[in-house]
Amino acid sequence: MVPKLLHMLLSGNHIVSYSQCYTQFYFFSAVVTAEGILLFIMAYDRYVAICLPLHYHRILSQRNCILITIGVWAAAFLNSLIYVTSVLYMSSCHSNLIHQFFCDPKSLTKTTCIGTEIVFAITGMEIVIFAFLPFMCTFFSYFKIFFTIFKIKSSESRRKAFSTCSSHITVISIYYGTSLIDYLIPSYSDFLDLTFKVVYTTITPMINPIIYSLQNSSIKTALLGVIKEMQILTPSGPCHFSP
Repeated sequence: MVPKLLHMLLSGNHIVSYSQCYTQFYFFSAVVTAEGILLFIMAYDRYVAICLPLHYHRILSQRNCILITIGVWAAAFLNSLIYVTSVLYMSSCHSNLIHQFFCDPKSLTKTTCIGTEIVFAITGMEIVIFAFLPFMCTFFSYFKIFFTIFKIKSSESRRKAFSTCSSHITVISIYYGTSLIDYLIPSYSDFLDLTFKVVYTTITPMINPIIYSLQNSSIKTALLGVIKEMQILTPSGPCHFSP
């Protein structure tokens, strides 16, 4: 989506072909499905690490992690294929113009009048299975994590336990927050819809690596070193030049 958006901005050509539209839709659906499940898997990883530390290497062994990864992406691509196939049965009768920079189900349904009932029903099932259930599982995992952390007597140990979860909680808040706001925006507000779609699809993915990287001690040490070098190179007072 981002390369196509850049192409639109630089060339001024805002036309998206039929094949490009549904290709975008397919990969968008697959990635959103996988991300929702993976955010829960990451929450479960922290739950096992904090609540069941002695069983961590048995439950989340390398073999199990590989199987989980393959399973998540296989389910995501298969689900996306079924979803896109159902959307293909919709018939456009209003316009072929969408007020969006990529093809998403919310924008596509505005241009159709036949077959939308099936798509709305499937979308509802998608939200329940691949958004609501992973979110509730993530919420339950962190409930158990916080319950365990608050029972720790050492304040230093509690601080370390909280720090391991902070980056993931931040990413979850941004991901689900922008998604919820996006789908609560009224259908007539195209400007707000476009704004939050840009945040959801471009800014959030750029922020995620930064948030996770700040938890890495090597990166933090390197970043502090760069800041110190910049402070040394920056003059502390005005420069005086002799004639």
